[in-house]
Amino acid sequence: MTFLLSIVILGGGIWLSSRANNTDCLKFLQWPLIVIGASIMVVSLAGFAGACYRNTFLMWLYLFVMFFIIAALIGFIIFAYAVTDKGSGRPVMNKAYLEYYLPDYSGWLRDRVVDEGYWAKISSCIRDSKTCSKMGRSFNGVPETYDMFSMRKLSPIESGCCKPPTDCGYVYVNETLWNPGGGLVGSDLDCSRWSNDQQMLCYQCDSCKAGVLGGLKKSWRKVSVINIVVLILLVIFYVIGCAAFRNNKKIDNDEPYGEARMTKAQPSWIHL
Repeated sequence: MTFLLSIVILGGGIWLSSRANNTDCLKFLQWPLIVIGASIMVVSLAGFAGACYRNTFLMWLYLFVMFFIIAALIGFIIFAYAVTDKGSGRPVMNKAYLEYYLPDYSGWLRDRVVDEGYWAKISSCIRDSKTCSKMGRSFNGVPETYDMFSMRKLSPIESGCCKPPTDCGYVYVNETLWNPGGGLVGSDLDCSRWSNDQQMLCYQCDSCKAGVLGGLKKSWRKVSVINIVVLILLVIFYVIGCAAFRNNKKIDNDEPYGEARMTKAQPSWIHL
């Protein structure tokens, strides 16, 4: 059962690493799943062999390593919830999408994202994923209007990186092209960072960094739910493994006693 579970976990990790999604520019999600899945697979084979061949050492090894895997999984779940505890999108009046602000986030994950060297890689990844260029929509050949755009539920990346903050007062031309309204822009520093250059947009904005954090929070929470289910199953299988280990020891302890009793019960003439 643990072997079959490891296939599901490993497959989930590989799927996360291979799917083309803008939230995967930070490879935080799939590697814990891949490592945990591969570890469980190897260990479960040892436990399977130990159970089939009544090898006490392999069963002991299986239980010993599984204990640390379960402990590591518990630690990862706690860590994932801790680093995504703060921050969420703010609603905007008459808009279906949310706005994301960097001061709303804090902690280890925020520090890692805003690091200049690391952000250069993240922003380059978002640019290469062409997330913003894929935002364009048309209806019967007619481009999307501002009212239509306002009713869209944008992803955190689309809201934070592909358009200027709503407070800046830019005038909508299309999804990624915005002009200053009457030559005036808001006081937010992101307002001056916005560029209609499709290679720039708002990739250097704090709102973009906040959008990345918002996307990561959603993804980490989803993965944490999966990990909790996996944890429950692993604990159940661990208890079953403990029962198999005790059964192996019981059989090993009973056999010498049984053989000695049978030998003692044999009549003396059978050796003649």
